Amino acid sequence: MTYDRQILQILTEVGEKGINIQLLVKHLYNMNSTLFSSPDIEEIRSYVQQYLLKNSKSTQSLIESTGRRGYYRLNTQNNADARQLLLEFREPVAEEKEERPSVDLSLSLFD
Repeated sequence: MTYDRQILQILTEVGEKGINIQLLVKHLYNMNSTLFSSPDIEEIRSYVQQYLLKNSKSTQSLIESTGRRGYYRLNTQNNADARQLLLEFREPVAEEKEERPSVDLSLSLFD
């Protein structure tokens, strides 16, 4: 489902500090709201809670609790898939190109 990928993307962006479930729900709601339709926020909240609980049960799981109540993050210490997600969701670094000053090759009207 698209919510799964969006949740992982948000968790990747917040990094090691993690994110509160309420903020995660708001981000997910805003990502899926359009001018003509908006999803049910309670449905999203229950989906996020089930997803986080299901995916954070063991020490080898993709998602882990940060130790603070209601905060979650990617488990980059014990899970290779989580480390791979960090690489996949990061924006590519643009290579800096050396810019040369442009030369004006137009003809002068007053010569």
